[in-house]
Amino acid sequence: MCFCYTKERKLKTMAQTEVKDLLNAGVHFGHLTRKWNPNMAPYIYMERNGIHIINLYKTAAKISEAQEALKKIATSGRKILFVATKKQAKDIVADKAKNVNMPYITERWPGGMLTNFVTIRKAVKKMAAIDRMKKDGTFETLSKKERLQVNRLRAKLEKNLGSITDMTRLPGALFVVDIKREHIAIKEARKLKIPIFAMVDTNSDPREVDFVIPANDDASKSIEKILSMVSDAIGEGLQQRKQEKDAESKGEEPAAAVAEATATEEQSAPKVEATTPEKAETEATATDDKAASKEEEKES
Repeated sequence: MCFCYTKERKLKTMAQTEVKDLLNAGVHFGHLTRKWNPNMAPYIYMERNGIHIINLYKTAAKISEAQEALKKIATSGRKILFVATKKQAKDIVADKAKNVNMPYITERWPGGMLTNFVTIRKAVKKMAAIDRMKKDGTFETLSKKERLQVNRLRAKLEKNLGSITDMTRLPGALFVVDIKREHIAIKEARKLKIPIFAMVDTNSDPREVDFVIPANDDASKSIEKILSMVSDAIGEGLQQRKQEKDAESKGEEPAAAVAEATATEEQSAPKVEATTPEKAETEATATDDKAASKEEEKES
């Protein structure tokens, strides 16, 4: 009883610390009340000076839920595409995505990025082809005007698609900052049934997102705080995947497989019935009766 109480207190303290950090980062500031979306009502705590205040306890709970899901996706080896084209989020998103080796879009969203992924891949391959031309000397055989055109094309492709060169297939999930601004990306992901994680402010519709994180998506401090927590969870998932791969290469079974095998053995093992005192007494009486009957047969 004492242990459970202590554990509850620790969890409560951790939650309070997390909420305090979110408060210091200004995650709780929503939009003007006249710009609100009624579907965000469950996540709004109160109204102050014409601005909605987001309930940070609900934000903390939703962050934990999103972290768990993102960790699973990262462990499975799928990529998570980060999308943020607004000025105050660009550099933060690029930095955090690079840290966990994930693709990101911080310039204009290329139309058909997901729904017409084959064409986007062709553009990425064109960029790789230009790089090969520069390496094998073919580039130098071109005229001055052609070289200039190729360089401009390479710079344009690098600006728009340079961050997704490693993404060889559709992503396992999308993480979006400001779903109103990135509505095309949201529509494409919904069409392909790709899970969407997003920072959703009080002026947006949370029904368009699978994993809602109610938060201020305009302040850079708020964006940085949420993305730090998200990228840490992805990093943990990648680390877990690496450990599992190392264990497989050494010929060891991963912990999950060992646990599953143990459970299967326990199920297949023959069940031994527990002997109760009454059952033991009955068996003893039956044995005595058999012995007595044998003695009577001998005497007769």
